[in-house]
Amino acid sequence: MRLVPYRRVDSPSRIFPEVSKFFEDFFSDMPPSSASSRTEGWIPAVDVLECEGNLELRAELPGVNEKDIDLKIEGNVLTLKGERKFSDEEKKNNYHRIESFYGSFSRSFTLPDTIDTDKIKADYKNGILTVTIPQKPEVRPREIPVSVS
Repeated sequence: MRLVPYRRVDSPSRIFPEVSKFFEDFFSDMPPSSASSRTEGWIPAVDVLECEGNLELRAELPGVNEKDIDLKIEGNVLTLKGERKFSDEEKKNNYHRIESFYGSFSRSFTLPDTIDTDKIKADYKNGILTVTIPQKPEVRPREIPVSVS
């Protein structure tokens, strides 16, 4: 029986530097887990689409009280501001990890000149804010009948 001599194996980072860098980059991009760093501010996800001749803005605001939502329009800029609060009751619990974001947020959207600012409506239901932005009737697409001669 032959003995296999002991040989020191180099660290994986020296053998496979690309793989090592990948994992370092991956884990350095992980969000911090402390409550203080999660309360500095966040950016809610927003979808903007065209629906039935209107522009529609849908913002995901789970856990935000409707009293903490501020929606303003100045010129052609629609600004959505608000805050999701980390309650004092939750601070008493012993969290091991916090992945939810808390704090204030602000998003601004430049709207086209074709909108009717006087008829903008907002509805907040189940954590989704839906802002309906009607377009002026003269800019809505219309069908033109084609006659055959």
